[in-house]
Amino acid sequence: MTSILIAEDETRIAAFVEKGLRAGGYATTIAADGRSALELASTGAFDLLLLDVGLPQLDGFSVLRRLRQGRHSLPIIMLTARDDVGDTVAGLEGGADDYVTKPFRFEELLARVRLRLRTGEERVGEVTVLAAADLQLDLLTRTAAVAGRSVNLSSREFSLAEAFLRHPGQVLSREQLLNSVWGYDFDPGSNVVDVYVRYLRKKLGAEHFETVRGMGYRLRTT
Repeated sequence: MTSILIAEDETRIAAFVEKGLRAGGYATTIAADGRSALELASTGAFDLLLLDVGLPQLDGFSVLRRLRQGRHSLPIIMLTARDDVGDTVAGLEGGADDYVTKPFRFEELLARVRLRLRTGEERVGEVTVLAAADLQLDLLTRTAAVAGRSVNLSSREFSLAEAFLRHPGQVLSREQLLNSVWGYDFDPGSNVVDVYVRYLRKKLGAEHFETVRGMGYRLRTT
């Protein structure tokens, strides 16, 4: 059974999340402070960590940093009540895989959990750096580079780039990219994929992303 560690000091929220995850078939453990969360997450017994930013003893950022410094590739979703963009950026740049801002709908959290668990399963036995042509993504540090030059990507941009680099040379439909990157019900008629592909072309180079008419997009490998 998939096991999820919930690092949350607010009893009401922890119980709410635990109840929903258990109903979804997941095994759960709650850690009410940062030190306990770090100790438990370091055991390798969990498949995913839901990590609150405002934990006592060690805050979520400190737990995240120590786990990534220890080369733990456990998928981590940050939970935060803060609206500061800087906090979100700090978490993602520190190696978090995603974040959810409180208050949140459980359906949204569950969708993100499912997405990250799928991603985590795909990563078993893989290196933590993806590369194709002159593009490179570091999955742990969440950094991107083109021909050795660092490029700043948003969380969605990075996830979309990751989807392409996991399938170099393969045509990916808009629906596939929506499911992979956004991870929950999304209007299939939305042009969000096209918009974000334009962002990637601007930041990583238009020559890398080919439009395959009527089918989707492909990452060129040369």
